[in-house]
Amino acid sequence: MAILQEQNTKQEILNDAAKRMMAAARTAPKAKGRNTLEIIIVDGDDLKKLRMEMVRLGKETQTEFFIRDANHIPEIAAALLVGTTIKTLGLNEICQLCGFKNCSEKEKYPNTPCIFNTGDLHLALGSAAMISASSGIDSRIMFSVGKAALSLGLFHSDIKIAMGILISMESKNPFFDRTIQTNLYPNINE
Repeated sequence: MAILQEQNTKQEILNDAAKRMMAAARTAPKAKGRNTLEIIIVDGDDLKKLRMEMVRLGKETQTEFFIRDANHIPEIAAALLVGTTIKTLGLNEICQLCGFKNCSEKEKYPNTPCIFNTGDLHLALGSAAMISASSGIDSRIMFSVGKAALSLGLFHSDIKIAMGILISMESKNPFFDRTIQTNLYPNINE
């Protein structure tokens, strides 16, 4: 029998967990059974690009939590990104949850979300996070990661709203003691 050292199998374990999280996100319930989601895994150099974009956005918008979140990237092995297009479901006057009289009125404002698209997104994220937790993998759902992915154009389809889930397998959960930096210029050359 071979001896497997944790440090030699860690990336494989995290990659497997990310793929199972992807499957859970895909099979989560969808409104009317329609698929408006795109799900991707980012690791390696693309993860570094994602981090740099989070820092850039944080500095540009003076939003410190983007940089705080970016500082976690060196501690993680992968990010699962889940995004949704904005497409009405044709429920018209029976719905109106978006604030418009019907789907035709809402479609005059293509960047206004359909509540069912964002609902599907959140169900997918919850399903993926459940797999992470049940696998003993630390994770954190982050808006900042999704925003940076959109900015970089990482999705292939017309994704308008995205969130990211960072995953980690360390002795201490890196997402637990999080603080906002007092300056917006941490050492980002790692």
